[in-house]
Amino acid sequence: MCGRFALFSSVQAIKKYYNYLNEVQDWKANYNITPSQKIPVIINKNGDKNLEFFRWGLIPFWAKDKKIGYKMINTRAETISEKPSFKYAFQKRRCLIPANGFYEWRKKDKQPFFFQMKDSEIFSFAGIWENWKSPEGDYIQSCSIITTSATEFMKEIHHRMPAILPKEQEITWLSNQSQDKLLSLLLPFDSEKITAHKVSKM
Repeated sequence: MCGRFALFSSVQAIKKYYNYLNEVQDWKANYNITPSQKIPVIINKNGDKNLEFFRWGLIPFWAKDKKIGYKMINTRAETISEKPSFKYAFQKRRCLIPANGFYEWRKKDKQPFFFQMKDSEIFSFAGIWENWKSPEGDYIQSCSIITTSATEFMKEIHHRMPAILPKEQEITWLSNQSQDKLLSLLLPFDSEKITAHKVSKM
């Protein structure tokens, strides 16, 4: 799974990377993003890339309580097209979730590791998003990070990893409508491009 990640690039750097159109509020560097926090996401809006701020933890449109989002911070690639909680968002509401790195904990000693690109660049998790309205009228847009099986490199730490999209496939994820094509993008990312190091348990 992916339960913590980091995004410390500025809004200007994020805008340069994604070339989105809309103007947004500034983003404060966050080295320990946690579920339920609002995070930047890139969505396809009328054919253009827009940056929005969604709550991390998917709340399906049919949910009665927003607390369900705490259980849906991740979505398994293997079942995303089948489970009612995710399949409609997968068909119509996909997003890119910018990151500079993510954390995984080694099970045997609970040692956390930070994973990032060797070039320290921004990269994108494949994500899905949803609109939800509470019985009281509260309106929340939320998202989930898709996970896939880990590479051999990652398996030393954890058996799952977030689905990271190569830059050249990001627009395909946002705009393509072929389910088979979209599923083919949700593969373990090239380990040769990733580095990892231990971080404090604090």
